[in-house]
Amino acid sequence: MARFHIVIPAAGIGNRMETAIPKQYLPISGKPMISYSIQTFFASPRIASIHLALSPEDYFWRNLDLAANSRLQLHYTGGETRAQTVLNTLYAMKSQVDVDDWILVHDAARPGLTLALLDTLLDSLENDAVGGLLALPLADTLKQSNADDRVKTTIPRDGLWQAQTPQMFRYRLLTNALENFDGVPTDEAQAIEALGFEPKLVTGSLRNMKVTYPQDMALMELFIQKEIV
Repeated sequence: MARFHIVIPAAGIGNRMETAIPKQYLPISGKPMISYSIQTFFASPRIASIHLALSPEDYFWRNLDLAANSRLQLHYTGGETRAQTVLNTLYAMKSQVDVDDWILVHDAARPGLTLALLDTLLDSLENDAVGGLLALPLADTLKQSNADDRVKTTIPRDGLWQAQTPQMFRYRLLTNALENFDGVPTDEAQAIEALGFEPKLVTGSLRNMKVTYPQDMALMELFIQKEIV
């Protein structure tokens, strides 16, 4: 039976947060942001291993007060892009996984992932031929701008989704997709799509938002403190 493994690329510095430390280490309700999703994976007996991909210059992780767990492994495999970081980590864990095992890639800056949402993803995709990702159907009207920041056109939102993570694909397929992508994919699903596959969209949650800007921190604090799902 195929197993489930987590890869968390955490080698970025989060320039848009304008902070002195990488955003994944910023505190939310007294705990580093990155610790929330890791604890969610710790809580799932279905997860075989968790692989954290750090920058070789990361000096923050060692200062975290995070409970030890034998399933967590550190890899100083950070690359120039997120895609390269993920691929480097897939290479590093090659001897520990089977080619048909599932790899779930999760953003370090998505602390709102819940165990229930994780189980929904696993249940939806564990027998899927391709794999897929958590995502939200778009609710807002989309506008495309011109060079002067004026509306050029309105884009119909029918069938449009906002991608989230985890994104879940089998080890062999994901490795092949990242190795052969022409350019830099914005996420793992785009690399899979380039091979001609159609990843499945699994409805996610607003709580599973990516913390990108300073104002996102206050909203995530609310989600966590009020236990909003």
